Amino acid sequence: MGIKYSSKINKIRTFALSLIFIGVIVMYLGLFFRTSPIIMTLFMLFGMLFLVASSIVYFWIGTLSTRAVQVVCPSCGKVTKMLGRVDLCMFCREPLTLNRELEGKEFDEKYNKKRKS
Repeated sequence: MGIKYSSKINKIRTFALSLIFIGVIVMYLGLFFRTSPIIMTLFMLFGMLFLVASSIVYFWIGTLSTRAVQVVCPSCGKVTKMLGRVDLCMFCREPLTLNRELEGKEFDEKYNKKRKS
């Protein structure tokens, strides 16, 4: 079974969405402590921190997304955004690269890491 890859933008958006769900669940858990207002308030504030963190991540990926290179996927023909040297199509998961040296090579996210020479 191989490693499941997804585009970087979708990964970050999924992380931000999970922060929203975690925040709501933490705030909901606070309702079980209605008899203790201090503990309930702490749960509500902690849940709110997750929601604020999600907003920050969404803002960050939005600004990062404006700098992404738009390419037409050769497989599905849709316009997708690319971050880094290699990425996957957001729609069909086709490996994409703008680097001629990496064309035809097996897809690996390690190509995006800066090499120490």
